Amino acid sequence: MSVAHLTDANFQAQVTDSPKPVLVDVWAEWCGPCRLMAPMMEWLATEYTGRLVVGKLEADANPAIRDCLQIQGLPALILFRNGKELARHEGAMAKPQLMAFVDAHI
Repeated sequence: MSVAHLTDANFQAQVTDSPKPVLVDVWAEWCGPCRLMAPMMEWLATEYTGRLVVGKLEADANPAIRDCLQIQGLPALILFRNGKELARHEGAMAKPQLMAFVDAHI
């Protein structure tokens, strides 16, 4: 499964209305730690197929959702279930930390 491309326009349909938990990676092109996390998002989407949807939201191109989510730092990983925020982590993390973060909430 691939990572979903999230935007201001499709956020509600892809995240809020999703029957599965959704991990949203809020990132920016200029953010070095965001680029480090990108391959792990692809891995996570494949590893957790059927249990978790993984989506990426570019912060600069989607200011409405970025501001609604009150993003303070990048990358920001936000886990949603039934349209509600369950957990949030700002900053890069290693794969074991990422797995623990996700596993604790799905």
